[in-house]
Amino acid sequence: MPRLLQILGAAALIATFACGRSAPAEWTIVPQPVESPAGANSSEPQLSTSSKGVLLSWIERVGTTTTLKFSERTASGWTTPTVAASGRGWFLSYADVPSVQRMGNGTLVAQFLPTTNDLTEAYDLHVSYSRDEGKTWAAPFMPHHDGTQTQHGFASLFDMPGGGLGLVWLDGRNSEFKDNDPESGTMTLRFASYDTNWKQTADVEVDHRVCECCQTTAVATTDGVLTAFRDRDAQEVRDIGVSRLENGKWTPTTLVSKDNWMIDGCPVNGPVMSARGRDVAAAWFTVKDDQGLANVAFSGDAGRTWGAPIRVDDAGSLGRVDVELLDDGSALVSWVEYAEGASDFKVRRVDKAGARSPALAVSPVSGGRASGFPKMARSGNDVIFAWSGSATPEGNAEGSLQVFTAVATLP
Repeated sequence: MPRLLQILGAAALIATFACGRSAPAEWTIVPQPVESPAGANSSEPQLSTSSKGVLLSWIERVGTTTTLKFSERTASGWTTPTVAASGRGWFLSYADVPSVQRMGNGTLVAQFLPTTNDLTEAYDLHVSYSRDEGKTWAAPFMPHHDGTQTQHGFASLFDMPGGGLGLVWLDGRNSEFKDNDPESGTMTLRFASYDTNWKQTADVEVDHRVCECCQTTAVATTDGVLTAFRDRDAQEVRDIGVSRLENGKWTPTTLVSKDNWMIDGCPVNGPVMSARGRDVAAAWFTVKDDQGLANVAFSGDAGRTWGAPIRVDDAGSLGRVDVELLDDGSALVSWVEYAEGASDFKVRRVDKAGARSPALAVSPVSGGRASGFPKMARSGNDVIFAWSGSATPEGNAEGSLQVFTAVATLP
């Protein structure tokens, strides 16, 4: 993995680009820093939106204990942080992180990752829920039942049509190579669902061969739940694939874009999506001609077909993207720009025709793993940003970390 990061960093350093597209006239937002609810030694922020607004979750570490906390954004600011789960021996990664989100019926759902084997970096996916605003939580349970000490993570949780919880995750039960099984040695994408009484109703494979450690994403469209992930073929091409849940079954994987990125190793850089009705925006990271790129594409038919990819960054990117659809069908896209030895959390508006607003810097961030994946979420006319940064004046983001937040108002 360190060698891969060096390759990606070098690719971004040599990047030069002229976008050649017009910018939407006079469109801008101004991210304003707001006091974060996260405490000391906090990192790995996640944002989600419900009818109550934006929910922020993060982890805090004290010694060997990790605690998953959350807070919601109200008119008067962030609510008092609440503990969702805590324990020792969790698998902790800048890319595969615990989270809390609110379902459509108001139930809070948390997911976290207890380690099962330190030597092989194996861990289980645990899920819990609270019906009383986080005062009490159900006993944790697992959506997978294979019993293997392998990877189970990079989960995306979503409301099922008609109620209940759905989730997709990367599952390593098939990751061991077996001489007599040509289909072995792959990371798979799996799906599970629960009804409103928390009885499990599904546990099935969605795709048999996917990238080993890129984030997944899932959104609800009027044509069904759509999931996106980094696919992986036999030639090690790792482009972004999608599958849709139709009539209880997942459709065969199709590609958002044929980037033809061939790489013998996981880039640890998954896609994100935002949906409204049948409109979907997908953002992702790829490399072309030794240059890191952040792209976005639009679909008007719930992910069946996609427009041409639109480049989002200006001079080179480390990816770590996020996306939010706007009311006019355009998208707000964020990414980590990497140019001239500096990395910045940036955001801009992109429309379906490819017009791009000027890029706006939210905050400088570390180009290393410590800064993790900056996040963005929209609630009404507010856009909330969250990222990890240095908690010290010296700005060493590889040391003590702190979760920061900012808010911008849409024009």
